[in-house]
Amino acid sequence: MLLRILIAVDKPGLHKKLLSVFSKNDSIVEDVYNPKILYEEISQKTCDLLIVSHQFIFSYTPEKLHSLQNLPDNPSIIVITEDENPEERAVFLAAGCIAVLNSKLSTKRLGDALNTILDNRRKALYSALSIQKTLAEPTLSDFASKSSAMKGLIKIVRQVINSNSSLLILGETGVGKERLARVIHTESKRATFPFIAVNCGAMPESLLESELFGHEEGSFTGAVRSRRGCFELAHKGTIFLDEIAEIPIHLQVKLLRVLENREIRRVGSEEAIPLDVRIMAATNRDIEAAVRAKQFRTDLYYRLNVVPLIIPPLRERREDIPELVENYISFLRTRIGRNVSKITDRALDILCQYAWPGNVRELINIIERAMLLCEGDTITENDLPGSINGEPVRPAISLSLQNTANNASDIAEDLLQMSLKEIRRKVFEQFERSYLVGLLKVTHGRIGETAKRAGIDKRTLFGKMKYYGLQKDDFLAKKCDLV
Repeated sequence: MLLRILIAVDKPGLHKKLLSVFSKNDSIVEDVYNPKILYEEISQKTCDLLIVSHQFIFSYTPEKLHSLQNLPDNPSIIVITEDENPEERAVFLAAGCIAVLNSKLSTKRLGDALNTILDNRRKALYSALSIQKTLAEPTLSDFASKSSAMKGLIKIVRQVINSNSSLLILGETGVGKERLARVIHTESKRATFPFIAVNCGAMPESLLESELFGHEEGSFTGAVRSRRGCFELAHKGTIFLDEIAEIPIHLQVKLLRVLENREIRRVGSEEAIPLDVRIMAATNRDIEAAVRAKQFRTDLYYRLNVVPLIIPPLRERREDIPELVENYISFLRTRIGRNVSKITDRALDILCQYAWPGNVRELINIIERAMLLCEGDTITENDLPGSINGEPVRPAISLSLQNTANNASDIAEDLLQMSLKEIRRKVFEQFERSYLVGLLKVTHGRIGETAKRAGIDKRTLFGKMKYYGLQKDDFLAKKCDLV
């Protein structure tokens, strides 16, 4: 992550010394020349570290100093003094300043102290960005690879793990694209730095640019202060751009510049910020078709597609299913608190014969369901859902006020086994899915127009489509008649 340092000192010599200290750090240094607007400057800028002369901050009350630290970035404050005054030092430290340093310190000693503070700040921010895990970090060995298709993929992955080249991960929904990206990051030289994942398709277009590149105060309505973007957060680490094919054309141009120049510009700023970040991208769409349709820039495609990693669907590597089942039973046993450790040969055979339209994600859900319903320590075919083991699937519920009589005998017997709450939910879900299918057909899969007609935002629409197993590509103009 790039740290932002604000310097407010009154001595040119001290200012020069501080700049020499930070010249080799992964940081951006800005100056405040007017002490009267110090608070306003900090409150409007991204600030990790404030280095301020004693003269500039002496008039601040302890309450005012506390208010500086209560800003969204919670900046660390370092006071620079010319003379040793134990009482003033105690006041500053009690008010929350992280350190009080003497301006007469040598450049080396001053640099050692400031670099230690910066390192601690960076570690704290990395910790805040990290996903809390109760189990071990993902590793490449987590991917079952008995099939020739997966063996070939894993071989390529091992060759590119420690490179800085961009990677394009392709595959159907649910094959584990983000997990593979996390594994590559975790086993690379960048593992100690952040992994930042962005779902480009689930974010409103109006916010995506700011989310990726950050913005300056006043750059658009509602931008009351500057803000880091995901690229800045991922400095020295990895940024993973999921659903990359959903990025609008004007942002594709900006992303291309990042790949070519390794620098970004915040929204509303002309200042270029150099970055060291590895870019991985993923999509479940036919991205070459999107290029041919001029929905995705050819030059950006070639920049991203340095090494394509194509994860095969689960139906094309059925020999990996037994190992996957064993791994997920072991993984989920601790997570859900069920002492299930085995699966019968018959149940495993059923899983191996199934087509798995939802790929590994669907397999995980089925295994978790079976473990929750299992009465002993072994999963049997009776613990698998009817749609998996070949049992007839209950037909969709179709109820209407016009056709439902007052006599309970007119209602299917299996429905009478459900609670009113469950029936209400099922009827609503059936209607909602049919409604969304109809809208997507009419709009030919245009997400923005569909969301607008439904009166919901795009993030909500994507969530509902995921829940109901609806894919945008199935409703494009060339396919809509087949849905």
